Amino acid sequence: MQIIMKAKYLIITMALLALACSLTSAYDPSPLQDFCVAVKDPASALFVNGKFCKDPKLASANDFFLSGLNIPRDTSNPLGSNVTAVNVDNLAGLNTLGVSLARVDFAPYGLNPPHTHPRGTELFIVLEGTLYAGFVTSDGDAGNRLFTKMLYPGDVFVFPFGLIHFQLNVGKTKAVAFASFSSQNPGLITIANAVFGSDPKINPDVLTKAFQVDKKLVEYLQKQIWLSNS
Repeated sequence: MQIIMKAKYLIITMALLALACSLTSAYDPSPLQDFCVAVKDPASALFVNGKFCKDPKLASANDFFLSGLNIPRDTSNPLGSNVTAVNVDNLAGLNTLGVSLARVDFAPYGLNPPHTHPRGTELFIVLEGTLYAGFVTSDGDAGNRLFTKMLYPGDVFVFPFGLIHFQLNVGKTKAVAFASFSSQNPGLITIANAVFGSDPKINPDVLTKAFQVDKKLVEYLQKQIWLSNS
């Protein structure tokens, strides 16, 4: 009887372990775009949460190669910064690997304005110049705490997944940094662009109450040309 009971418990234990393993592997894939509206006819689909895959037999070294990140970018815009993304759109071999990269150039006093990456954490390293960088925590966890740091060549700073962050060149010379992301397409939401430059415009009554400012100020901001440095 004891042997039968031990065998029974062993079978139950193995079944529970198998169920746990199946549950840990049965998760939804991370989104790679803002949304993915389902279609019933596959012929009308563009992709499945990312990009279609090339036949591995047809792949070449060039699918995993990109040059030119050593070239300074034009920062003669109102923001004084320029972001050069390296993602699945220009480096096909990144597809499904969950990583991407960007070069960020700053003019003197240039700004990479407050923004978020809704699908990835950012690891930021300064190569040249002096940058003031920071991020703001979410409403609930730490009450919108601001974390900032002065960054110099060789310094690394992490911007956690989805949090609003920024970088400002506080020096009189240009600055250069590289950023890596935990997604092949981390996405970008520039706060001012999204709030005041949406298409169509957000009802001014919404923003007037949200920001507790005069409606004329909201309407003025909505008339401005909001730029993206990406």
